[in-house]
Amino acid sequence: MKMTKINIKNLFAGLILVGSAGFVTAQTTQVDSTNNTANTAATTQSANPAIDALKKQIEANPKDTESLAKLAAAYQEASDWTNAVDTWKKISVLLPDWSPSYYSQAYAYQAAKDDANAKIAYEKYIATVKPEEVEQNKKNLAYAYFYIAFAEQQSNPDKAKEHIAKSIQYDPTNQDAVKLSKTLNS
Repeated sequence: MKMTKINIKNLFAGLILVGSAGFVTAQTTQVDSTNNTANTAATTQSANPAIDALKKQIEANPKDTESLAKLAAAYQEASDWTNAVDTWKKISVLLPDWSPSYYSQAYAYQAAKDDANAKIAYEKYIATVKPEEVEQNKKNLAYAYFYIAFAEQQSNPDKAKEHIAKSIQYDPTNQDAVKLSKTLNS
C-alpha cells in the first residue's frame, strides 16, 4: 500500500502541474457546454475505451487507487463530472489523508456548478494538506482559499476576509484575489 500511495502522489503531482494551467483558465472562463454535460457524459462513457478498460481493472481490484485516480482523471477529461466526483470520493475513502483527491473533487463539483459541495471539498483539501506539502501546493491552496472567500463574501464577510488574506499570502499575484480583497476591505 505504501508503494501505491507514492505512485499516486507522483501521478497527481504531475496531473496537478499539467492540469493547473487548465484549472487557472477554468477560474476565469465559464463553460458554455454544461447544458449538454449529461448527454456528452453518457455518450463519452460508452465510447471511451480507456474508461472502459480502467473500469474493468477496478472491477478486478476495487482498492486499486492508482487505477481509480486514472479513471477519475479520464472522467474529468471527458467532462463527466458526476462520475469524476464519485470516483474521487472512492479514492478519499481509501486514502482519507490524501489532499489531491479533495482538490479534484472540488474541481469536478465546481465544473458541474455544484458550488456548495465544491466549497466543502475545498475546505477538506485545505484541512488535509500536510505542513510539509504546503510549499508545493501554494497555488492550489491560494485558489481554494479564494474560492471559499468568494463563496462566503455575502453570508460571512469576516470569514471571507480571513480566507482572502490566506489566498493572497499563498499567491500574491492572483489579481482576482487582490480585487476581492479590496472589495471585502472597503
